[in-house]
Amino acid sequence: MWHDAPRRELRRGDSHHTACKPIRNHRSMPEVVPPPFLFRFTLPVRRCDGLPKRGKRLLDLSAEFALPDLSELRGVRPFGEVRAAWNDDGLGFSVLVRGKKHPPAAEERMPTMPDGVQLWIDTRNTQTIHRASRYCHHFCFAPVGGGSNGEQPFGTQLHIAQAREPTSLAAKGSLLVNAESLFDGYRLEIWLRREQLQGFDPAADREAGTPTKLGFFYEIRDSELGDQTLTVDASFPFAYDPSLWSTLELS
Repeated sequence: MWHDAPRRELRRGDSHHTACKPIRNHRSMPEVVPPPFLFRFTLPVRRCDGLPKRGKRLLDLSAEFALPDLSELRGVRPFGEVRAAWNDDGLGFSVLVRGKKHPPAAEERMPTMPDGVQLWIDTRNTQTIHRASRYCHHFCFAPVGGGSNGEQPFGTQLHIAQAREPTSLAAKGSLLVNAESLFDGYRLEIWLRREQLQGFDPAADREAGTPTKLGFFYEIRDSELGDQTLTVDASFPFAYDPSLWSTLELS
């Protein structure tokens, strides 16, 4: 079965060409298995105190906070960029989508539909389980579709299907999200408070002398440009299987 296949850990900075060397006999490898599935990726996330900011920009992260683009491993061209930062108070993400010809469209009553981004976070980074624990979270964000007029950004948390344990959901309207409209897309800035991430406690990890690692996956859905994921595509059950998620290491 695909979920029992051995996978090699690959950290940012490793050569993609070196990473692909284990595939020596391509004829013996089923073509339905995408290269990103063969590795477990560990992506560093930089600390940034003073977040979230006040004003129009919650984060305003520079390019040095960008997560590496893994799309080339699947031979697809990305249309979105994801940046991430953290501090002891929470975790932030900036999502930039470019290349659109029409304004984004979304509805809060259907948060998993385009246009928007979905985030999956496991504060225990337990990648040996195939059903979510209470430390696994699923968030949906969109640049429009919220508010009384449907023109405001929104964020919501959903239960994860087939989870073995329930997790507490963030109260409606409590997730911090800001959107900026661009001539060919949009920028979403998201801040998740520590109390909205069950098990997230970098300060306690430091006292214990252990690095903070999070299981992580994202999907950007767009009605014009298609879907962009961190690694594998929707032919794999990443929406409820934490073993398919990568790792964020808070540095």
